[in-house]
Amino acid sequence: MVKTFGEFILFLQSMLVRKERFKTLFERTIDESVIIGVNSVFIVAIVSAFIGAVTCVQISYNLVNPLIPKSTIGYMVREMTILELAPTITSIVLAGKVGSSIAGGLGTMRITEQVAALEVMGINSASYLVFPRIVASIVMFPMLVILAMVLSILGGYLAGTLTGAISAQEYIEGIRTDFIPYNILFALIKSVVFAFLVSAISAYKGYFTTGGALEVGSASTAAVNNSIIAILLADFVLAAILL
Repeated sequence: MVKTFGEFILFLQSMLVRKERFKTLFERTIDESVIIGVNSVFIVAIVSAFIGAVTCVQISYNLVNPLIPKSTIGYMVREMTILELAPTITSIVLAGKVGSSIAGGLGTMRITEQVAALEVMGINSASYLVFPRIVASIVMFPMLVILAMVLSILGGYLAGTLTGAISAQEYIEGIRTDFIPYNILFALIKSVVFAFLVSAISAYKGYFTTGGALEVGSASTAAVNNSIIAILLADFVLAAILL
């Protein structure tokens, strides 16, 4: 465990030495941002909208006390979405999609000796291949989390009003009650940390893949598993420190 962590730190350090030109890294980062961010919008939108809808319906089902105003449903949907569901569930979904893609792509390049070819040409392969992926993830994850927040709250609104569980006025009143702007900042901090963990762990697993196609699949699976565990651990630590 200690040896692996040390290798991981040295791997991250290797990205920062003999870096490529800024223009090259910028163009690579834009390309990776499209792959990581734009291509993930659909799955994030579907998941977040239905999470908000299900959360609203289940809260209304359990909120049977007539002394509690129905606007509490909107309040609870907002708080659960911003503090936990949007940043954490979105990052876990992206760990499965983006993490496996990063690990699989780098693993394939490693076993087909494309990484070795870059090194022979004098290019720092870690800087050229990994650094743009990590930067793109850090940039795109918060944007996807913001999208998830909006669509989750909107999904709760549509589910609540269409099922008759809560009126539109009551829902809007609930999501405007006792709003704390810091919660948005907290969620974005979490998304940045999760983005780094997912991209860095997945890149590490893929970059050091050895063997053949079977090992590439194993590396992708390990990248997703380790990324999800890291997200959950970081979620607890950040909540304990920042809240």
